[in-house]
Amino acid sequence: MRLDPGFKSIKKKIVCYQLRFRNDFDMSKTVNPSKRFAAYPRLNPLGIGENISAADLIDQTFLAYNGGRLREAAHLLTEKMLPKDGFIGLSLTGALTPAGLGKSCLIPLMKAGFVDWIVSTGANLYHDIHYGLDMKLYAGSPFLNDVDLHRDGVIRIYDILFDYNVLLDTDAFVREVIGGPEFQRPMGTDEFHYLLGKYVAERGKKLRLKDSSILATGYECGIPIFTSSPGDSSIGMNVAAMALRDSKLLFDVNRDVNQTAAIVYEAKSSGHKSSVFILGGGSPKNFMLQTEPQIQEVMGIPEKGHDYFLQCTDARPDTGGLSGATPAEAVSWGKVDPDSLPDCVVAYVDSTISLPLLTAYCLSRVKPRKLKRLYDRRDETLDRVKAKYLKTGTVTKIKTSRKIAKRASSVGLNKT
Repeated sequence: MRLDPGFKSIKKKIVCYQLRFRNDFDMSKTVNPSKRFAAYPRLNPLGIGENISAADLIDQTFLAYNGGRLREAAHLLTEKMLPKDGFIGLSLTGALTPAGLGKSCLIPLMKAGFVDWIVSTGANLYHDIHYGLDMKLYAGSPFLNDVDLHRDGVIRIYDILFDYNVLLDTDAFVREVIGGPEFQRPMGTDEFHYLLGKYVAERGKKLRLKDSSILATGYECGIPIFTSSPGDSSIGMNVAAMALRDSKLLFDVNRDVNQTAAIVYEAKSSGHKSSVFILGGGSPKNFMLQTEPQIQEVMGIPEKGHDYFLQCTDARPDTGGLSGATPAEAVSWGKVDPDSLPDCVVAYVDSTISLPLLTAYCLSRVKPRKLKRLYDRRDETLDRVKAKYLKTGTVTKIKTSRKIAKRASSVGLNKT
């Protein structure tokens, strides 16, 4: 029987579609999958066992989304920031010390040599003193009646509770200490916290405390601790009150700006990497990052920016606030080395979650480092950057590493 010509045409099309499908399907065999995905590990985790360590949990199960970013943060810390004696600056915002994260995380990192200098809010350092004086804070609830708490003399920081007398006793301790003769002069906040930490450490020994205070640990380990807004905390409030009693203590913020820049210049000029580990954002983040513009833009010293940038934050970048500003934006300011941008990590994770995990990871993956004791060399490092500035800097517009032409102070004025 003769076939209908139309049927032959349909049959021919079907064969063509079959061949085309087979060819498309076989293309996956012609291109080696291992080459297409060579840069990406396979997502095929094992089930979590009952005895898994925190570090193994991060490596084996934090594979995507913000868990993946936290895993990248852990690897950045241990594989690039900590090796070869790199300098690491830590910035602190948010009420971390009242929650006990100073004792559980920050002090172990400091004693292991994993933190070389710190910029903190004054509030974190004030509440740190509670622990250094063995005062009691309690795990409460965020849903209590604050009118009742006020009536009963109870202070609440979200779900942390403590007696009002904790504040009064801490205030009295600060005032008693800073009334001493060694505080009767202007000083940088790093020197102020070093001296204050000495007295917290002495009180801790009398109370038989161990590793209870960041300030005391900073004093013992020679780790400089700065605050970017010294008047914006209960410590600053007590210093201001003592000024009414003719205290001569003044915070030398100029020294702080130059001293922090000197630390970064010390790192970069000696062939080390300079890294920033930012918890939260706010003023401490800017104060830590502005060290590079201070070196490049203001002092006129050729530099490229911090080598590594790691931030744990819950702030969004689209609101324009610095807390959410990305490392890519920081590159435009000269704060971060553009060549290291692929190694910069932002993990959008609450610091109360990320910090304990990263602390456990670092302590289990990296051996303790020798303490740099940067505080002990504060005058030496400042003198070094000062000499370089006086040699290269100008009062008029500088000639920067971006090769912007130098101009006279009259540039921009209308000429007739």
